[in-house]
Amino acid sequence: MAEAVGVAAIAVYLGYEDLTAEATSLRDALVLTGFAILVAAALGWLAVALYRRQSWARSPAIVLQLLFLPTAYYMISGGLAWLGVPIAVLGVVVITLLVGAATRDALGIH
Repeated sequence: MAEAVGVAAIAVYLGYEDLTAEATSLRDALVLTGFAILVAAALGWLAVALYRRQSWARSPAIVLQLLFLPTAYYMISGGLAWLGVPIAVLGVVVITLLVGAATRDALGIH
């Protein structure tokens, strides 16, 4: 759920920037903001489903975490290592927790 809140905060910031900054392409800015909102909603929905121990939510949650890794790589290679490294570490940690034996047992996956 913390990831969903973090991405939602980024979406709010992007929305603020869409309204106040001089964008070169308003359409692209709105698409990026919309994508951040969708990712936050998906992360929150999957977090609730995993909390309720619904096993179907594990695979989509892993896929979303895997999508954070290339994003982190490009942040690191683009000079934003201070942000990319924590995102990469968080993605790997969450994936590790999702595929762990305790999670499989809790979700009834054998």
